Amino acid sequence: MSESGGMPETEESPGGGSPGVESPVAGAVWPGELRPYQREALAKVERRWSEGARRTWIVLPPGSGKTLVGLEAARLLGRRTVVLAPNTAIQGQWIRHWEGFDRPEGCTAGNDRALGHAVNVLTYQSLAVFDPDAETDEEGRSTTPVRDRLHANGRALVDALHNAGPLTLLLDECHHLLQVWGRLLAEILDEIPDAHVIGLTGTPAGSLTTAEKDLVDRLFGPPVTGASIPALVRDGYLAPFAELVHVTEPTLTEHEYLAGQGSRFTAMCTELLAPGFATTDFLPWLDARFVSRNAQAGGRVGWTTLAARSPELTDAVLRLHHQGLIALPDGARIHEQHRHPPQAEDWTALIGDYARNCLDPDSERDRAARQRIRAALPSVGYHLTRNGIRRGASPVDRVLARSAAKSLATVEIIAAEKDTVGPRLRALVLCDHERASARAPAALRGVLSDDAGSAWLQVRQLATDPRTSVLDPLLVTGRTMATGPDSSSAFLEFARAELPGAELSVREVDGLHVVEGGWTSRTWVGVVTRFLESGGCQVLVGTRALLGEGWDARGVNTVVDLTTATTPTAVVQSRGRALRLDPEWPEKTAHTWTVVCVSHEHPRGAADWNRFVRKHEGYLGVSADGEVMSGVAHVDPELSPYEPPADPRAVNTRMLARAADREGTRERWRLGSGYEDTLLPTLRVYERRAVPAEAAARAGTWRGPSRPRFWWATRRSGRSPTAPRPSGS
Repeated sequence: MSESGGMPETEESPGGGSPGVESPVAGAVWPGELRPYQREALAKVERRWSEGARRTWIVLPPGSGKTLVGLEAARLLGRRTVVLAPNTAIQGQWIRHWEGFDRPEGCTAGNDRALGHAVNVLTYQSLAVFDPDAETDEEGRSTTPVRDRLHANGRALVDALHNAGPLTLLLDECHHLLQVWGRLLAEILDEIPDAHVIGLTGTPAGSLTTAEKDLVDRLFGPPVTGASIPALVRDGYLAPFAELVHVTEPTLTEHEYLAGQGSRFTAMCTELLAPGFATTDFLPWLDARFVSRNAQAGGRVGWTTLAARSPELTDAVLRLHHQGLIALPDGARIHEQHRHPPQAEDWTALIGDYARNCLDPDSERDRAARQRIRAALPSVGYHLTRNGIRRGASPVDRVLARSAAKSLATVEIIAAEKDTVGPRLRALVLCDHERASARAPAALRGVLSDDAGSAWLQVRQLATDPRTSVLDPLLVTGRTMATGPDSSSAFLEFARAELPGAELSVREVDGLHVVEGGWTSRTWVGVVTRFLESGGCQVLVGTRALLGEGWDARGVNTVVDLTTATTPTAVVQSRGRALRLDPEWPEKTAHTWTVVCVSHEHPRGAADWNRFVRKHEGYLGVSADGEVMSGVAHVDPELSPYEPPADPRAVNTRMLARAADREGTRERWRLGSGYEDTLLPTLRVYERRAVPAEAAARAGTWRGPSRPRFWWATRRSGRSPTAPRPSGS
């Protein structure tokens, strides 16, 4: 396209023809109708081109048609197009989407590195193939440009991009560029300044770190931002959805391990609080350090300054004050996040400060105190060093993240969803890994199996439970495609019809039937997706790396998130798998479940809960009273971001009741009603309900007269004029 934004320039043909011949991309036509927000995004891109820019990025939610917007933007430019995608599953979808355009003869799409097609779809990995023998310094870093460290195949592709003539470069899920590919592409793009570059992502620009924002600004400039997820749901372009949680507790074996580990740390803390632990005891040190603050070099430091400088320390002090262990420092104010028992992170922050600034390495008594601290800290995943406390890999975190109870809870969720929607159920279970790449640590032998938390184990659980085996669960990863023993025949019949001539066979491995033959994930993901859409199976279990972003199956209406990923990108992408509209079910409502394991027997027993909280920070969903807000309050109004629920069974009962009422979820979204797509701060006030004495004692929660609970939530304005206003908003 000309710099004025007019008609496409004439260029070389995609096959490398003579200059002056327009690319056949310009002659393609999308046979459908663009949605208003898609047209608006394209108009913004046109304005950027007319202003002389050659790079931009488009932010649209998953399921909103980013692929179509990208291809239409490329079509309007009329240049040979190269698409870079994160994995082979998404690569195939781009090719199939271009084949849905009405195209002139020869205007094909393919995955040829020679760029012989009008639209060439490659993976980022095909570009970033680094030479493992390239020289590096002692710390593994190279001072040579990234381009010079590419393997020969990677350099060949870079040369092909450089020599292909004027290009449109589409970078799908461009948040991946924040890894090494970003540095590589920054160098490559400097060498092809005439390329028009369009990044596409579902990750909101506001969630980027400073370093990520600097790289994105260098690569693309300001974003073209489309409508939010709630706006597209309200307008009927994405499916209404509910966020749900299943809170489970460790199995008996896991519980015994966690209780034993927790007792070591608890015993040390008991010693720590007793007089005579060291030359200067812990509580008097805290009083001098944070209440009197006479120990500060340079005189008295105000609490506000101290809180800004070391918030993890001051928050920990206020939680100890809430427990009655220390006086309230002058100038400090108690907020809701402080009205909870101190967690392991609070203790370790204060203990690290104590060991570094108070314990004298020349004192025999203080050295003994340091040794007692050093011996107990690994039980909560920390290590004492000369410079303070360092966080390390925690076996406790691994037990909670991969608890066998979570796999069993997933079976319960899928069974409950099957009972509600029956043959319409199309479920996706996302795991971090297919099978563990290494054995569990020695300390966890007999506590966790090597495959704990794996996609492989989850499929076996679903395939052997009589309630879910009838759903014919399949395993789909980048390396493996497998079925349960009762599902392989039906799948083989379907796959052979889809791929005439394919020589596929089945091999039994650890209770599953692995489908083998002359195919790769680039092929089998498409076959499995069509098998799911046709109802041949109703549950897919896969890894976040392959199916957690970009993969599209319109029928998916239930996602179970078993991953530990908490970044805004991972959260938005995984939940986006269920938001596409389903023409076979116009009233589709989607559910996203997060399975959380909590332990009240270990100081870090809330680690998995804290991950759940981080997943919902900034993610917008509809609450039980119809308000759109971020945070765990939209999952359940009684959930707190500061501590797990004292009664998980009551939470699970409410969640299952909500899951059975998909029509109620649709009604809470108030589809078609007016709104303003703007974030506003809202203070919500809840009355804390009394909890049973036994549950309160176990969870360490405060008991007594009801008191208000405060926290900040963000919501979307645009309440229907007839909708009731929730109390306390």
